[in-house]
Amino acid sequence: MSEYRSGRHFLQIPGPSNVPERILRAMARPTIDHRGPEFAGLALEVLEGLQWLVGTDGPVLAYPSSGTGAWEAALVNTLSPGDRVLMFETGHFGVEWAGVARRLGLEVDFVEGDWRHGVDPGVVEERLGRDRSGTYRAVCVLHNETSTGTISPVPEIRQAIDRAGHPALLMVDTISSLGSVPYRHGEWGVDVTVAASQKGLMLPPGLGFTAVSEKAVEASGTATLPRSYWGWGRMIAENERGFFPYTPATNLLYGLKESVTIFREHGLEEVFRRHRRHGEATRAAVAAWGLETQCLDPSAHSDVLTGVRMPRGHDADAFRRVALERYDLSLGTGLGKIRGQMFRIGHLGDFNDLMLIGTLGGVESALVLAGVPIRRGGVDSAIRSLEGTA
Repeated sequence: MSEYRSGRHFLQIPGPSNVPERILRAMARPTIDHRGPEFAGLALEVLEGLQWLVGTDGPVLAYPSSGTGAWEAALVNTLSPGDRVLMFETGHFGVEWAGVARRLGLEVDFVEGDWRHGVDPGVVEERLGRDRSGTYRAVCVLHNETSTGTISPVPEIRQAIDRAGHPALLMVDTISSLGSVPYRHGEWGVDVTVAASQKGLMLPPGLGFTAVSEKAVEASGTATLPRSYWGWGRMIAENERGFFPYTPATNLLYGLKESVTIFREHGLEEVFRRHRRHGEATRAAVAAWGLETQCLDPSAHSDVLTGVRMPRGHDADAFRRVALERYDLSLGTGLGKIRGQMFRIGHLGDFNDLMLIGTLGGVESALVLAGVPIRRGGVDSAIRSLEGTA
């Protein structure tokens, strides 16, 4: 017989995030005919809500997929075999997206990084400025690198592309940032925005999204990478009537409708302010413990999650086991080449001050129990930060 654990499980990984009860109840509705008028009304409402969230008047396509599927959709709809793309090693997911591009037969110019900074717009301008013949077809960046807790400045990257006078498409991964921190697809001049359901949108995994500009749609007309399931053409045509070219994730769309309703009730600016407060409070706790954040650039700190470096000689995964076994607290692991060197505290989605205080209390106590040398008082520092921004 397994041991009963009272109380709630603290799921503080940076996605999948906690799903509000309202959304769980919405998804529990009976499945309906995805070819009928009731579904068409649902789909049209949901797609309009996605446009509002992303900040665009153009198409936002919803796939039954993970964010990785949306990565692939962005690439195969706009590019051809052998096309050259500029990508950045901001962390594990920057590496992974580049891997998808290579496996599709694209030539990836990969700018190496230290996993502690975001994309440098100056490097973007310099690389594109040297590409006089316009061989780069796309610049691909992660808005929020989930593996490190680092934000890249998308508006400044767009400006860098424009200063270089380069025609490359700008593709941005917002899988962990959409719905948590400010993002404006149209205003910022993004051509393809990639997103997913399981992080800031407060849904279970299972929906991937691509928002596309007119320029990206035009590029899809001449792109020759193979595509069928991911193809934009049929999807855009069917979506105009509230339908999909294949069976959609109907009950997740019910949940997405409720998610958009929650965002409208709170207001996006208030949601962003809450995430900013929680990010600041978490970083205050980390500093009080005498530990380092994975992100070294104060202007690039993520308000979605905080990556925390372990002191030399201490294993992050051993500490995470203590947090899980003692406090039923799940924290994000270090990924790729920083596995064991850091852990991640998610503070996104359906989250409030008291949940953050409880999370940081569990982290502080588990660090002590795991024998990690820290100073006490991180939770107190976080509380003072929250009180000062209430």
